Amino acid sequence: MATQPITIVVLSKDLDDFNDIRTALNTDSRAKLISGGNDPEQVFEVVSEHKPSAAIISLSAEGEQAIKLIRRLREECPNTAVISAAKDSSADLTLQSLRSGALEFLRLPISAEELKLVLDRIAAFCAEHSEDEKKIGKMIAVFSCKGGCGTSFIATNLAAATKAKAVLVDLNLEAGDLPLFLGVQAKYSIEDLVQRHGRIDDKLISSFVTPCSGNLDLLAAPKEVDPVEKIQPEHVLEVLQRLTECYDYIFLDSQHTFDAITLAALDQANEIVLVITLDFPSIRSAQRALQIFDRVGYPREKVRILVNRWSKMVDLDIAQVEEFLGEPVIGSILSDYQTVVNSINLGTPLVKSDPRSKIGKEIIRVAQLIAAKEGEVEEEKPKRSWNFFLKRSSSDKK
Repeated sequence: MATQPITIVVLSKDLDDFNDIRTALNTDSRAKLISGGNDPEQVFEVVSEHKPSAAIISLSAEGEQAIKLIRRLREECPNTAVISAAKDSSADLTLQSLRSGALEFLRLPISAEELKLVLDRIAAFCAEHSEDEKKIGKMIAVFSCKGGCGTSFIATNLAAATKAKAVLVDLNLEAGDLPLFLGVQAKYSIEDLVQRHGRIDDKLISSFVTPCSGNLDLLAAPKEVDPVEKIQPEHVLEVLQRLTECYDYIFLDSQHTFDAITLAALDQANEIVLVITLDFPSIRSAQRALQIFDRVGYPREKVRILVNRWSKMVDLDIAQVEEFLGEPVIGSILSDYQTVVNSINLGTPLVKSDPRSKIGKEIIRVAQLIAAKEGEVEEEKPKRSWNFFLKRSSSDKK
């Protein structure tokens, strides 16, 4: 498991200020925004429950309420570092926030250099105030903003390729069908966890995931469409955060749209596997996705481009795609319709049913690259006689 990141909750009455803070945090891989709001009481409740590393409190509007919250957090949540932030705050208000218990002050918009220094100090603060260093799992989102690229197949097989404790989360909330890919019947879904919002613990998670193998579990999408309307981004954030405390790897099969839930999930992911096919609509949609990732502040090293259904018969080659997108391709999955469909119909991931196939080998190689840890991904064995065997504002959606 990776070292615990610097988890952050934000209070901001001003949406522009919130977006400035969120964009800045996305530029540093250590920072993970887990919640944000404009109500001091709700922010206090989130900090009390989730105990984040830090709370960033904007002073730009209703400064007195912000000061009261800083004082309350300092007294009642002493293990959470409090950071005040503002664009044009007066010297008196800034000083007052520091005297009330803020560890640092950030001027908006936040510079990369200043953010690094503040995160360094928060990390030191957390090291001094935490009783035990928490470990969290690595979250990998498999995403394409164009349907039909095979993201569910890729997500399922990447998850099945790992030997570490992993969970596959179906975020195709209205049309998820990952149980078919894994040959299981899912009794419960993410909806059941969301209904327990605020009370999710390890025991509850183990009750609602569907075991698929010795080390892989599935958190399925709802069977019916109606419950989907009740699932909010903050609910998904809580579920994902809890999963990182229970699993080494969390694989997300994401929806093909930049809705609030998908963006919230992509925010939390350590890496995004952007799946494309070698056709112009797919490549163009990938270019738009990269532009949106840039706009919301994702560093390019967070994104891995993977070509699915590669064939020598296609006029485009990998080098042309890399030149057009300005990013390297980490792998190319061979186009073999019959082999893929057979594995889906069998309900067994291809990396398990036929790991020596060209597709199986390549997915295992990509999984090893993403895991970047020897021994945590199934490796191809020598041939034997026996079988072997991771509420956005509407402006972000535009």
